[in-house]
Parts: sequence; structure tokens; C-alpha cells
Amino acid sequence: MSFKEKTDQLKKIEKELEDKEAVKIQHKKGKLTAMERLNLLLDKNSFTELEKFTELKSHNYNLQEKKRSRDGVIVGYGTVNQRPVYIYAQDFTFMGGSMGEMHNKKIVHVMELALKNGIPCIGLLDSGGARIQEGIASLDGGGSIFLNNTKASGVIPQISVILGPCAGIAVYSPALTDFVFMTKKTSYMFITGPDVVKEVTGEEIDFEGLGGAHIHNEKSGVANFISENEKECLSTIRLLLSYLPQNNLDNPPVINTGDNPERKANLEKIVPEDSKKTYDVKEVLEEVLDKKSFLEIHSHYAQNAVIGFGRLNSKVIGIIANQPKVLAGCLDINSSDKISRFVRFCDAFNIPLINFVDVTGYLPGTEQEHNGIIRHGAKMLYAYSEATVPKISLVMRKAYGGAYIAMVSKDMGFDMVIAWPIAEIAVMGPEQAVKIIHRKESEKIKSKKAEEYAEKFLNPYDAAKQGKVDLIIEPKDTRSTLIKCLEMLINKREKNPAKKHGNIPL
Repeated sequence: MSFKEKTDQLKKIEKELEDKEAVKIQHKKGKLTAMERLNLLLDKNSFTELEKFTELKSHNYNLQEKKRSRDGVIVGYGTVNQRPVYIYAQDFTFMGGSMGEMHNKKIVHVMELALKNGIPCIGLLDSGGARIQEGIASLDGGGSIFLNNTKASGVIPQISVILGPCAGIAVYSPALTDFVFMTKKTSYMFITGPDVVKEVTGEEIDFEGLGGAHIHNEKSGVANFISENEKECLSTIRLLLSYLPQNNLDNPPVINTGDNPERKANLEKIVPEDSKKTYDVKEVLEEVLDKKSFLEIHSHYAQNAVIGFGRLNSKVIGIIANQPKVLAGCLDINSSDKISRFVRFCDAFNIPLINFVDVTGYLPGTEQEHNGIIRHGAKMLYAYSEATVPKISLVMRKAYGGAYIAMVSKDMGFDMVIAWPIAEIAVMGPEQAVKIIHRKESEKIKSKKAEEYAEKFLNPYDAAKQGKVDLIIEPKDTRSTLIKCLEMLINKREKNPAKKHGNIPL
């Protein structure tokens, strides 16, 4: 066979990989094909496919008659905004994207390459789960994926994109990664599907109600982002990557925003002086950060806390803010988990942390206590204490009790604590304090004592006298002050004691 004939043979085999009828079916479901997704996400003509001709090996259930090159997953590498990524995309048009032995090995190979080279790894998932016909071999392959997810955790960014069903063993890998994306009406995640749920529990529920994008973004907290469609989803991934370093030894990319670092922040019109009135903390962030640089994460889950990435003077920061509009900004079980995981991600990837604090404490109540608010709240203490990146805390209005310790306390490792003149830093509010300290007194005396308590403690100056607050500033100077603090801390180096690992209160 001549060189030309062999080249023609290669072209023929590659053309056979395109199943036009299967593509039509995928499009009818409102979904793109695996290759279309890769082309949308990656820079034009940047994708190189690996292991294109891999086929399944099993002879069970006449599988050899169904085998096809790629074995239901496309793997390789390309670039996003001219920065390299490794990637795999499951192909639902072949056996429902089911995860067989060779399918899994391809995914593991690309994950290993990403880890060796210090490059982010992205998974585009569209799979019904383990390929039952291949038996235990398909399950073991899943174990290899989970092991590599864990090895890569904190070393390279890992992103999972759910673009169809993601069931059975397929759901655990996304749960081990850093960010999970879902799209409305076409993304589903669950351990067992509606049919099994009905058989075991008698409960009737559809795909959307069991594990749709809204469920996992609003209730379970499994997913971080929800998009209207696949195109919007893939575009948001490109945006997210613009904030992330390539690996744990790299620094986040600096992108010139052109915003004036000395620009005054018009915050007095946003934040009411009356601590009992609410406001939207996102308006504060938009005013303080470089214009249009805030990317919120987990926006639908535990909305009493706001987290995300932004830029100050073109440098990437991680933001944690209390949201007075929801539960008065109190911390609860879900917000504690949300904040803790984000803090640990930022610390792993050299992203400085800035807290925007307005919090009365942890949410009281039997439901919170019985479901472990102590344990979940302790995760925040652990995450912040463990973090060695620059940590700056701005107290806008209230910082009470245990929430003060978690988000502000210099004794717990915060490098810089800043307060506005209206800040209230105390063990608790005056009414609660007086009920404890002067519980036997008359209501008239309690009212007077509350005023005295407020005068003495509900200001930033008492804390500043004790060295617990570094700077007291006017709100309009918030942006410029944070930028200057960040510049002074950007080269911070701190090491924790040598150990195998700690034991976070999971």
C-alpha cells in the first residue's frame, strides 16, 4: 500500500467517526455534539485530539459488534485565551456516553498529562454512568478517575461541565473538582435515576426535579454555575479561566482593567448608617472593585454569603461578603460550607482574600444546631486559619461574636483589618448583652445599660485601641485603601507546620 493510499485510509477512518444521524438526534435534544462543544470552548484550531482510535475491549453482550473508535469520549489538549488546557468530552451519541474500561483509561490519561504539566483540566460530561455490560472493569476505571481528581486537587484547577445526564459513578468526579457548571433543561446529576427512586422509595419525580440545574445550584450546592444554554456555559468557563493560575506554583493572570486605583468609592449612598436597614452588598463590590470585574460563584446557593473573583488594580482577588439582604447576613450551615471551600481554593492557588464584613453572628435555632452548625461553622475557622495567602478584612457595619473571629480576628491570622467609622465590633448586640449582664434589672435600667454598652463597644475605636483594627477609614477611601494594603501584602510568605495533612471537621 502506497503512502497516498495509507493517507487516504486515515482520512476514511476519521470520516467514519462522524455519525450524522446521531448528530441530528443530539441536536433535536437541544444539545451540541462533543466536538462542537470543544470547538466553542477552545481557541480556534487549537485542539489536538489524542487516542482517537481507541476501542472497547470487552466481548460481553456482543459489544464487539457495537465498538467504535474513541469509545465514546474525545480527549486532548488546546488553548483558552492562548493558555493551554487539557480536556475530555464525553460523546452521548455512542452508547449514551457510558463509561467503559477504555473510555475511563482515556480520561485518566489526559488527567495525568494535565497534572504532570501543571495545566488546568476540563471535563465535558454527558454520560449515563458506568457501562454495565463491561462489569467490574468499568467501575474500577471510575476509581482511577477519582484517585487522579484527588491527586490533582490543589495542584491544578479542575472544572466539570455537565451538558447532559451525569449519573451513577459519573457524578463523583465532578464533586471532586473545583467548579461544576450546568445548563438549564439539559443538565442532570443524580446517583440513581427517577425509575430507581420510584422502585425503591415509591416516590415519583422527573429528571429536572431530581437532579436538574436549579436543584444543584439552589438546594444541594453541588453546582457552582447555571447557564441558559451550552454556548453561554462555555463562554463563562472561558471567563472563569481568566482569573485562575495554571497551577499552584503560578500566580493568577494580571489583566489591565484601566480602572483608576485612586477612584473614590461612592458607598455612603449604598450602605445605610442604621445597622437594622438592609442593602445589597453586590452594589458595594461593584463600586469598590475594578469596573465589571466581579465574577460571582455559587450565586443561587446560600445567598446570605456572596463569594467570587474580582480585580483590584488589575490583580485577581477572592471575595467573601456577608449579604444583609438575606438572613440579615447571618452565617449558617450552607454559607459556612460555601465560604470554607472557596477560601481553601483561593489559598491553594495563590489568590489573596478580602472579606467584606457585616454580620451579627451564626444563625440561631434548633434546626441549625441539630444539623451541625458547630461542625460546619468550624470549617470556616479551619479554612481561614490554614490559609497563608494575604488576608484582608473590611468591617463595614457589624462584626459580632464567633462570626467576628471567623472573618475578622487578627489573632486568627488576618493580616490587615480595616473598619469604617460606623463599624460595630463586639461580642454581641447591646440588647442581647444587657439581657445577660443585667438580666435581673428593670426594663428601664436595661434600656439605659444598653445605651451605655453601645456607646462603649459598638464602635471600631475600642478594638483599635487594643490593636485589633489597623485602619479606620472613610467609606469613600475603601477602594484605594484596599489596593494599597494588597500591594504591601502581595509578596507575603508564610508556612504552616510540616504535617501529612490536617483533619478539617468535615
